[in-house]
Amino acid sequence: MITFYCIGGREQAAKILQNLRVFALAESLGAIESLAESPSLMTHASVPDEQRKLLGIEDTLIRLSVGVESCVDLILDLDSALNAALSGVAVK
Repeated sequence: MITFYCIGGREQAAKILQNLRVFALAESLGAIESLAESPSLMTHASVPDEQRKLLGIEDTLIRLSVGVESCVDLILDLDSALNAALSGVAVK
């Protein structure tokens, strides 16, 4: 399991997820294939914003569950999705 906060906002988190090709979108991360989710957009979407923030569930939080696919394929997939989503976003 890998959890990280992306640079930008909700739009960048959604773009990362939309650009993944090997990782599949899923709310349940307990499978043998590699899965990805954004808790604020998926599992905790019905929780009010203020309560999510108190729980540390920011709009930029992404969770990945690494499965049995090739490590190289997963790294390239994530790299491609990050580059596609974050192009044009200023890095501090």
